[in-house]
Amino acid sequence: MTDPGEVRASDAEREAVVEQLRVASVEGRLSLAELTDRTEAAYTASTHAELALLTQDLPAAGPGAFPAVQHGPGSGPERKRRWFVGVMGDTKRRGAWRIDQELGAVAVLGDVLLDLREAEVRTDAVDITAVSVMGDVKIIVPDGVHVDLDGMAVMGDKRVDVLEAAPGMNVPVVRVRAYAVMGDVKVVGDSRAQPLKRGLAAWREQWRRLHGDDWRDGHRRLHGDEDRRRLLGH
Repeated sequence: MTDPGEVRASDAEREAVVEQLRVASVEGRLSLAELTDRTEAAYTASTHAELALLTQDLPAAGPGAFPAVQHGPGSGPERKRRWFVGVMGDTKRRGAWRIDQELGAVAVLGDVLLDLREAEVRTDAVDITAVSVMGDVKIIVPDGVHVDLDGMAVMGDKRVDVLEAAPGMNVPVVRVRAYAVMGDVKVVGDSRAQPLKRGLAAWREQWRRLHGDDWRDGHRRLHGDEDRRRLLGH
């Protein structure tokens, strides 16, 4: 008889786990980095046991288990935008902090750094307006999020340097409206920033016991094999 934990996971079951993770993030149970890590792991999980590892420290999902999360007009009082301003100086926000409203960053002859990786994101997406006038706005996100960058740059630069997830994944979204005048607005991922100093999550340690390596290594090998097959025409 097949061990229940070894039953192959379906696409619908993966999506259900991703939704459970998203709700847990909005409730403040996961940081943006944890949400991104677990979301990618959910999409690469092949069995029920692997999916269970990702939610073992979260409340059980089910009808009525969580309140509906609603945003937008009519869903409650409007929250003012939270601003971070650097004028001829530096402003930095990193570590554990809470995001439950839109953000604004203004750098005038100065620098603003927003590190979102350990933030508790209580909204469906992170919306940031970034203005740089002869300054530098730098936004650090976990690799694997979807970054939507628009705006304008005049004698300046706006760019994204993030390793995004594969198409079709329901990953966290960071929207940035950038306005740079002789300055820079940059969105960078983990691979381009100083690594976070944090211990391995329990689910990741158990994943290593099951597979002998980190789930990211298997994910990279999987996509590497797919790329090689495409190049060979298979």
